[in-house]
Amino acid sequence: MSDTRVPNHPKIAANGLAADLAKRAEAGNPVRACIVGSGEMGTDLVTAIKQMPGMVVSSIVDRRLVNAPKAIEIAGYEADMGVICETPSQISKTFEAGRIPIVQDTFEAITHENVDVVIDATGSPEAGAEIGQATIDAGKHLVMMNVEADVTVGAVLQDMAAKKGVVYTVGAGDEPSSVMELYDFVTALGYPVVAAGKGKNNAFNIDAVPDDYRAEAERRNMNPRMLVEFVDGSKTMVEMTCIANATGLVPDIAGMHGPDCALDDLHKTLCPVEDGGVLSQKGCVDFTVGKGVAPGIFVIAEMRHHRVRERMNDLHLGEGAYYTFYRPYHLTSLEVPLSAARAVMYGTSDMKPLPRPVAEVCALAKRDLKAGDTLDFIGETSYRSWAMRADEAREKKAIPVGLLNKGKVLNDIPKGSLITRHDVDVRTDTALYKLRAKQDEWLGYAS
Repeated sequence: MSDTRVPNHPKIAANGLAADLAKRAEAGNPVRACIVGSGEMGTDLVTAIKQMPGMVVSSIVDRRLVNAPKAIEIAGYEADMGVICETPSQISKTFEAGRIPIVQDTFEAITHENVDVVIDATGSPEAGAEIGQATIDAGKHLVMMNVEADVTVGAVLQDMAAKKGVVYTVGAGDEPSSVMELYDFVTALGYPVVAAGKGKNNAFNIDAVPDDYRAEAERRNMNPRMLVEFVDGSKTMVEMTCIANATGLVPDIAGMHGPDCALDDLHKTLCPVEDGGVLSQKGCVDFTVGKGVAPGIFVIAEMRHHRVRERMNDLHLGEGAYYTFYRPYHLTSLEVPLSAARAVMYGTSDMKPLPRPVAEVCALAKRDLKAGDTLDFIGETSYRSWAMRADEAREKKAIPVGLLNKGKVLNDIPKGSLITRHDVDVRTDTALYKLRAKQDEWLGYAS
């Protein structure tokens, strides 16, 4: 197939992922990615893939058929590049003509023969469960940008993918997978990890609601709900739990410490109490609201050997025994196609959950909730996410935050209180609930 979607590219080294992608481009056998969701993240993906040799967008799922044409235009394609398709044959003809199918039916797009890998860019845990199951059942690799879905049902999706012989991976570029890169580097060298996490990008306001941030969201071309999910700390709780469940690191306390410390002080603060820090144990996930760390990520390692510390000191990295390894950026959606390429070409995952979760994202009431209320979504007005150890969450019967949308409040819940099964009835008719029930039963947690 002659592929007009691949622009001119600079010289590429003879080895590595770029070289392997270039070979696929030359052979007319690009990695074919179906993008589900065409909002901010989906638009970034279409744009990022356009820059890459050896990879193409095989289709975009857009249930409203409004955002995908805009995403294609923003990416720099001609106005007629995107074609709305309703049937498998239309998808095939459009793709073979070197254009991008825009598909309203998620299942039609995911299961089509022209798809090697599916990227979930929806951000909805309910959609993530449906997309994840359909993708794995269809024998396609799955790149999960939907961290909310990963922390709710990632373990069972990973198990299903392994049994099907396909890859499940959290997408590169977000804080969790960026932390994972540093974590792998440090632990491969044999150094224990004391703490790992991120600098929080936005002001921390636990009472944030969309109406208060609508103007800022418009300036930043964001959905107000999505902005509030970052501001009220919900996204941070989700991301740190994702890291926990892929590494075995745990929240030291419910909600984590979130100290106000700068980069130079991280290793002095996120270390054990007996060494002057705030942690009651080593091996934790946490974050900082201090200036100068965001949008970076960090891993704090312990290096006790005198020779290693001597070398680290020679390299102007300090006297130890705790050292901060730091990456000053993460490129969010722009890095995700790398995970898709590695999944298809090498059969590898950049980040996946351990078989048994060690942390859970639960929720605290953001306002006084009354019996009879219907809960809204993450980033709105009812609750904010709250990271806990998985065993503590089960002991307190806390509800996973991903299950709360449209749940019915049974008893009054004071602001700041943990939302439990005693006080809320969640919907049981969703794919997400059923998949979570399957995961709990598989792990021996079913009540």
